[in-house]
Amino acid sequence: MIEPAAETGRAFQPTEYVKGDFTSGLLLLCDHARNTVPEPYGDLGVPAEQFERHIGYDIGARAVTLELAKRLNAPACLTTYSRLLIDPNRGDDDPTLIMRLSDGAVVPGNAKVDTNERAIRIDRFHKPYHDLIDQTLDAMMEVSEPPVIVSIHSFTPVWRGVPRPWHVTVLWDSDPRAVQPMLEGLRAQEDIVVGDNEPYDGALKNDTMYRHATRRGVAHALLELRQDLIADAAGAVEWADRLEPVLRKIAGMSDCRRIQHFKSRSDAA
Repeated sequence: MIEPAAETGRAFQPTEYVKGDFTSGLLLLCDHARNTVPEPYGDLGVPAEQFERHIGYDIGARAVTLELAKRLNAPACLTTYSRLLIDPNRGDDDPTLIMRLSDGAVVPGNAKVDTNERAIRIDRFHKPYHDLIDQTLDAMMEVSEPPVIVSIHSFTPVWRGVPRPWHVTVLWDSDPRAVQPMLEGLRAQEDIVVGDNEPYDGALKNDTMYRHATRRGVAHALLELRQDLIADAAGAVEWADRLEPVLRKIAGMSDCRRIQHFKSRSDAA
């Protein structure tokens, strides 16, 4: 039985867990769901307005994830802390795991992070999230075929003065099983611009999808939604409307519900 983080008795719960049907065929993730910094870290020396930016969290991603989890009756694993504290979508050894400078904003509370403090943050915040994903995935695979893992993120509409044209993009590495039908389903909606591995490349060594999907041979895709489209409740509902039938179709595809390993592009010599 998976126990929601809120019931574990810890003072600060680093994860949020949404119960769902283990036979739903989908496991939803949200790596950057909130912009909270727990005690004793205060505000990390960062002005409050900076936490409302993309550097603090993925704006709108949590609302979309929760709406989809409800509609699809799918389990969902989310974080509850700001990526400025530690980034759960990075490997333990990634140099960007704890940022001292993020998109022009200095993070004083991270300036003197040493090996010991890095290990503490991994143990208290990073590890519980990944443990929760592993536990949920294992429990789902005990009662049904492997689910498709879908991770929900959001991106800024403008980067360094250049507008980004996409409404939604799909990031992926080498496994096309869930990606291609997802791209097809989104592109069939003619009023949106759909990106393929934009504005980032989906091949990142030891990130969340590498760790839980690529390495285990589980079909997966990472969705990036433009923040201005999901920044309020109405936007989150609209995009849940768009995504729900696409995800339902993928969850029912037999090719997506079996273990198959694809070599990661990030493992290339």
